[in-house]
Amino acid sequence: MNTTQERIIIFDTTLRDGEQCPGATLNIDEKLTIAKQLARLGVDIIEAGFAFASPGDFEAVTKIAQLVGTEDGPVICSLARARQEDIKTAAQAIKPAAKGRIHTFIATSDIHLKYKLKKTKSEVLAIAEEMVAYAKTFTDDVEFSPEDAGRSEPEFLYQVLERAIAAGATTVNIPDTVGYTTPSEFGAIIQGIKENVPNIDKAIISVHGHNDLGLAVANFLEAVKNGARQLECTINGIGERAGNAALEELVMALYVRRQYFNPFLGRPIDSEKPLTNIDTRQIYKTSRLVSNLTGMLVQPNKAIVGTNAFAHESGIHQDGVLKNKLTYEIMDAQLIGLTENKIVLGKHSGRNAFRTRLRELGYELTDTELNKAFVRFKEIADKKKEISDWDLEAIVNDEIQQAPDLFRLELVQVSCGDNARPTATVTLRTPEGEELIDAAIGTGPVDAVYKAINRVINVPNQLIEFSVQSVTAGIDAIGEVTIRLKHENRVFFGHAANTDIIVASAQAYVNALNRLYAFLQNQQQQQQVVANN
Repeated sequence: MNTTQERIIIFDTTLRDGEQCPGATLNIDEKLTIAKQLARLGVDIIEAGFAFASPGDFEAVTKIAQLVGTEDGPVICSLARARQEDIKTAAQAIKPAAKGRIHTFIATSDIHLKYKLKKTKSEVLAIAEEMVAYAKTFTDDVEFSPEDAGRSEPEFLYQVLERAIAAGATTVNIPDTVGYTTPSEFGAIIQGIKENVPNIDKAIISVHGHNDLGLAVANFLEAVKNGARQLECTINGIGERAGNAALEELVMALYVRRQYFNPFLGRPIDSEKPLTNIDTRQIYKTSRLVSNLTGMLVQPNKAIVGTNAFAHESGIHQDGVLKNKLTYEIMDAQLIGLTENKIVLGKHSGRNAFRTRLRELGYELTDTELNKAFVRFKEIADKKKEISDWDLEAIVNDEIQQAPDLFRLELVQVSCGDNARPTATVTLRTPEGEELIDAAIGTGPVDAVYKAINRVINVPNQLIEFSVQSVTAGIDAIGEVTIRLKHENRVFFGHAANTDIIVASAQAYVNALNRLYAFLQNQQQQQQVVANN
């Protein structure tokens, strides 16, 4: 195997580790939508899920393997603990893919061995070797991870990796599972592995890391300098706790500073060839899609994809940028697909023009999705004289990530003012088709709307987050509302976009309540099955 390849492999784990972010749970269709966009982005490997974790995860991995794992598409990977039942399930899930990978892991740090696994080092060595060999019976592409490698005793880490490679692992991943290491330490771990694992030339060195200390991207770049050739990352850096290393930050760091990194990959220092296969023009679109579907908003000052990333307020900065962008910008916004707010459609535009523009923006909608989005487009076009690409993205994202169609908002009407008590009246249609009307008084118009909706749906919940973002500038801008609500320690999100922020708030709340209601229905069905058995 060529382990000195002159480019970096991008392993995207948004659909596995990224989905573990509290409140970011995705349904199968949403995962498939993201997977298709990741393929357009050009990631080399999609870790589509943890197939053994649940029937839903298994189905999602299988569907992605079938529809995205084509001959010219990315490798489709499933995570599996170092257990036969996990590995066998992962193998079944990735089977439809033209190129499939099993990623198996077991912890190697002393603290994990003592408190989590309750196993000796010799037992872990034997398990790692046996389970990698077992995974190899299903596919030639096997990745092995020693969990919590960042806090593992180096000599034991070398032994585990040597055994795993000898058993057939073609990629060995070094996880900084708790985001503990600093760049120099992480680089030294990779260098130590290269110097002390005799058969390391037979495997690709990969890295996985969390951002608990805000060092994940820096750690990965140091790992590249020391020989790592695969980076495991997520869109917008979402994931457990403080998240993962952010794909967009890694890719653009390697792009902008390629002359610095070229020598570490054996390239001429002045080579202009990109260090990854990522189509950077798809970055912004992918970021927006993941943000909308997961309900995880991107902070304005987020590197690369934040709304302020290419904004300049300082007079000195503005003057410099007007004279030459390079004075205060190290990359062109168009590189990540952030185009001008171009007006392309209006209320007289037809369905064909609408579909064509969406295709140009990278959206492939089914006929049903197109019809729903076109109706929304016409509604917005009647309210806004000019429709931008950003407006179109908001409309489409709002339609393709709909929650279960249970309760439907038919009408929302509010009355409020500085000397009035905010009052809201709502009309909802129940899953059985019954129309219900109720009203409530609140501290503000949104609070009144939510209280009225709660009186109709009557499912206990706690609103824990409410955020509003303007898609474009201007008084007639589309507003996007994202909310999170909690029910018995589970978090459910809702999202909606509308030119009327009160309507968007109501739709987002119903969206979240529908997710909660569907979850409760599923729980009841499962309990009924258990009771009948």
